[in-house]
Amino acid sequence: MWPVGCTTGDPVGLHRVLEPLGVLPQAAERLDTDPVLRDDEVRVRVERLSLDAASFRQLEGKHCGDGDAVRREVLETVGRRGKMHNPVTGSGGMLVGTVEEVGESSPLGLAVGDRIATLVSLTLTPLVIEDGLAGWDGRSEQVPADGYAILFGRSIAARLPEDLSAPLALAVMDVCGAPALVERHVRRYADPVVVVIGGAGKSGSLCLAAARRAGAGRTIAVVPHRAEADLLGGTGPGHGLTDHVLVCDARDPVALRDGVAAAGGPADLTIVCVDVPGCEGGAILATAEGGTVIFFSMATSFSAAALGAEGLAADVTMIIGNGYVPGHADLALEIVRTDPAVRALFDRRQLDG
Repeated sequence: MWPVGCTTGDPVGLHRVLEPLGVLPQAAERLDTDPVLRDDEVRVRVERLSLDAASFRQLEGKHCGDGDAVRREVLETVGRRGKMHNPVTGSGGMLVGTVEEVGESSPLGLAVGDRIATLVSLTLTPLVIEDGLAGWDGRSEQVPADGYAILFGRSIAARLPEDLSAPLALAVMDVCGAPALVERHVRRYADPVVVVIGGAGKSGSLCLAAARRAGAGRTIAVVPHRAEADLLGGTGPGHGLTDHVLVCDARDPVALRDGVAAAGGPADLTIVCVDVPGCEGGAILATAEGGTVIFFSMATSFSAAALGAEGLAADVTMIIGNGYVPGHADLALEIVRTDPAVRALFDRRQLDG
């Protein structure tokens, strides 16, 4: 409970940290989920969670595809920590819901009844699940749920668009930071070669489209197997998104380097969007001297990336995609609305999920 007479919240949510004290909510082991709001907070009635890909893959692998066991672990994690924060991957996801109460001093511009997607991680969002996830089979990243979540003064949220379904909007907004950052960095080069590792995925397809919009000279999509390549090549859903599709295990650094070189590389800009570890070395080797690597995957080992680049004497700039660029949600939604190839890929992913 709050100290008597104290109604003002810390804008970054420090007042919600239970342990250890003094850290930010994302780094906390446990958060306070009291539904009573401070004056700058917002409470959201949760409709659906979207687990990030790395977290879901880890849970699914740990439990050998047993959906009931995955569901139990998610419930245990949220119940124990007061947030969805996978202790193995360090990642969480985001949510869709309806605003049910707004503190009088909230700066977020939200109103009761707004349907929103939170654009901040579940790893720092106080969360309570009240339905035991009864509507989820534990076999997909998107999780129907009933409960509530708390947003702070410096949280980010976007109203759901009326022309897109909630699952589709959530899937887009879950990765909307990626295309905005790609556009920014593509424009720093003249006719750059852009490599997207995981190009047939949600964030990967948006990155390919954003690179093309921003003036990429050549795009290369790296995918792990032929089924993914078929989504991007020929008459597949993503046909027209990329200049070249490279089927390659991105965890094999030499194969990735050689494949990218044969496809028109090395890359001026490499974007890592896959949800598996071990792609750091290949991304660095596939990138030209003076180039840039952006890591969007939560499966990335940043120590492996830093030490690997040092050991290879690679003069590359490495960037952590932090998920926020001003205007990122609007840009991603615009791409999905206006690029038929991206929309087709997202629709296919929705059907498969």
